[in-house]
Amino acid sequence: MLSRSSFNLLNLDDYSCVVDRARIPRIMTVPGILTEFEEDNIAGNGERRTGTGTGTETDQVSDVVSSVTPERRIIVANQLPVKAHRDGETNKWVFEYDPDALVLQLKSGFGPDVECVYVGSLPADIDPSEQEEVAQTLLDKFRCVPTFLSLEIQNKFYHGFCKHYLWPLFHYMLPVTLTHGVRFDRVAWQAYVSANKVFADKVMEVINPDEDYVWIHDYHLMVMPTFLRKRFHRIRVGFFLHSPFPSSEIYRTLPVRDEILRALLNCDLIGFHTFDYARHFLSCCSRMFGLDYKSKRGYIGLEYYGRTVSIKILPVGIHMGQIESVKSSIKTAKKVEELKKNYQGKQVILGVDDMDMFKGISLKFLAMGQLLEDYPSLRGSVVLVQIVNPARSRGHDIQEVEYETRKVAQEVNQRFSQDGYEPIVFVNGPVSTQDKVAYYAISECVVVNAVRDGMNLVPYKYTVSRQSSPELDKALGIDENESKERKSVIIVSEFIGCSPSLSGAIRVNPWNIDSVTEAMSLALTMPDNEKKLRHEKHYKYVSSHNVGYWAKSFDQDLERACKEHFHKRCWGVGFGLGFRVVALGFNFRKLSVEHIVSSYKKTNSRLILLDYDGTVMPQASVDKTPSKEVISILNVLSGDPKNVVFIVSGRGKDSLSKWFDSCKNLGLSAEHGWLTRWKGDSEWECCGGLAVDADWKKVALPVMEHYTQATDGSCIEQKESALVWHHQEADPDFGTWQAKELLDHLESVLANEPVVVKRGQQIVEVNPQGVSKGAVVESLITSMQSKGKPLDFVLCIGDDRSDEEMFEKIANSVSLQGVAEVFACTVGQKPSMAKYYLDDTVDVIKMLHGLEAASSQVPKGLGLGVSFETSV
Repeated sequence: MLSRSSFNLLNLDDYSCVVDRARIPRIMTVPGILTEFEEDNIAGNGERRTGTGTGTETDQVSDVVSSVTPERRIIVANQLPVKAHRDGETNKWVFEYDPDALVLQLKSGFGPDVECVYVGSLPADIDPSEQEEVAQTLLDKFRCVPTFLSLEIQNKFYHGFCKHYLWPLFHYMLPVTLTHGVRFDRVAWQAYVSANKVFADKVMEVINPDEDYVWIHDYHLMVMPTFLRKRFHRIRVGFFLHSPFPSSEIYRTLPVRDEILRALLNCDLIGFHTFDYARHFLSCCSRMFGLDYKSKRGYIGLEYYGRTVSIKILPVGIHMGQIESVKSSIKTAKKVEELKKNYQGKQVILGVDDMDMFKGISLKFLAMGQLLEDYPSLRGSVVLVQIVNPARSRGHDIQEVEYETRKVAQEVNQRFSQDGYEPIVFVNGPVSTQDKVAYYAISECVVVNAVRDGMNLVPYKYTVSRQSSPELDKALGIDENESKERKSVIIVSEFIGCSPSLSGAIRVNPWNIDSVTEAMSLALTMPDNEKKLRHEKHYKYVSSHNVGYWAKSFDQDLERACKEHFHKRCWGVGFGLGFRVVALGFNFRKLSVEHIVSSYKKTNSRLILLDYDGTVMPQASVDKTPSKEVISILNVLSGDPKNVVFIVSGRGKDSLSKWFDSCKNLGLSAEHGWLTRWKGDSEWECCGGLAVDADWKKVALPVMEHYTQATDGSCIEQKESALVWHHQEADPDFGTWQAKELLDHLESVLANEPVVVKRGQQIVEVNPQGVSKGAVVESLITSMQSKGKPLDFVLCIGDDRSDEEMFEKIANSVSLQGVAEVFACTVGQKPSMAKYYLDDTVDVIKMLHGLEAASSQVPKGLGLGVSFETSV
């Protein structure tokens, strides 16, 4: 029996033309339930009736209310931007905003008229008896909607699947052995899916799908878009990944790789910190689903079942106002004075990291030990202060990292400590933002040595903290004349997301201890003027690319990505996490067998044009010989005296002649129309009577041979009129890359030749000018009409770029407009000049069977067709 949620998957109704849709309240503030089955309760005059249990109450919905908050963003993250604790006297829960929460800071990028509603979990375990009261308080005072997960689900979802499985894998650590990471656990995965559904359900409670935008954050909620898209096909949803996205070789080890990738593709916009992360994601889409991305006017997009999924590449920034506010605090100044006194006469190198296996803290300590070993003069004068934030998860791996880190620090300290001097100073967290700013202010250099990290904002915060401010300058004892020119040095791992944006930083390979040691030495001995220039460069970037800039840019791109929502018809297809939405233009629809058969029966002069590969023959088939089923269909259709049937293919005449030798009445057009044969016993005729000039092949063939040798899996097909370079068996990414290079190369060397260089589906082809499938169509139509037999039925089916020329020619044919039933049909749901589509070759054969049956029902003596055999 289907669950209720499954029924939505079977709903193929088109709601695109519905204009007067019921307005969904932004948030229910009156007790009661508004369901999808109670639309009658919403009056067309703006009245809202809500059941209260004691009768019916009618509230007038004012337009003024909606004008106060015309725009709204629903921000979804694993954790709400609030802190929670119990009041000691009342024993009630007390909440306050967490100023360090990124999802709270990003509101600075929105206008004052944009309302933010936050959906996420609380950093506290709330008793079920208190959850209703807490939820109401958070909604009323903080615009927060909490997701109360059970303790069991929370542990399996967050500590099990997220932190112990996904987090290491996305940071390139595979669980090769049982002692080296945690392997995939189906129970933990189910908890992950269940948690994502709870988050999605909470969004459903507050969303107005016609107006609101949803912004989902990070890897904890990667399958959530599927639940949202399943409920509201046109929902506006964006996703930003704050962790790395691994290379396809790593990602494809995920047993649930398809489910997660398809869920992300249910978004309108997907954001990444760096191009590397986006490139890995696009590579996975290409290798797993055969999706190719396109760049148009600076935007990257993926075509996915008629929808365009946009890709955003922009690293997050910091909240400048927060850091500036902390810098101006008297408490911060006092902390700076205290630290300056503690480390007087010493150069401070600072590290600020979570206790995490990927932060490279022990590698940093080894480099510090090496620095003091190689440069004895620095002993006693250089201190590495390491602030360690608490671990975000728990487990054996964290214990091992903590043990190793402290052991290395202890060994370095034992070796190089002196009276009143300890080279490595541990500062155990949590440490307040105020104290961190003080540490940043006194530090000569900051070292971010992570072996892999999604972004890491420590260098940004350090840069802003080192910038001049009256309070800190006074605490540091800096003269007013010098305060305007500050200096800073950043040592950053090349494997973290912020590295590309820090052009003035010293980039290091954290695994190379000698390299990190030399970087530390360079930072300590660098001339002041050099430090100032590097600081100025970083400060200019960080101050202009803050969190508000990032949020505004993402929001603008999300709005742009969703503009086409109501210009297309949408259907939901697929079950479970395989669900996706098919979006089609209003004039683009699936070809109905019943409709075309009905038109077929009413007409007497028909032209049927069929592509071969990808249309009647699956692209994946190794044996390209047509099946007996296809031969039988073509024999029946071409034997109908009312029909002229042609196979219009890019293949050579020898292959087509051999394969269709038994179809005596079938017309063949080979090499995209270069050669044409009207019937099995006819001669092959050249396009327009042109003579074959093969001199250009002497130039093109060596170029293609060079690329064939350099591209494993590629090959050259030599035709009478053309040369074709195939790369379908090559590596998808490399083959596409080489095809682009080959296209440019051939266009350059053949610029003065009478040929055209084109890219097709996994091919690069060189054809004589004037030869195309479109020219074949035009010639066939003209030939038939010149014999006094105007067409009243045209069927044209194809699957790739070359077939678009046929569709375009048919669409623009004046002689067909208003007098003929025209069915231009592409194979697959994709942008096309055709008005119809069929899903695959199976659908094509099914449709042709319908026409075959209709032809078989007509008595042979009643045919009114005429025989055509003329030069094309």
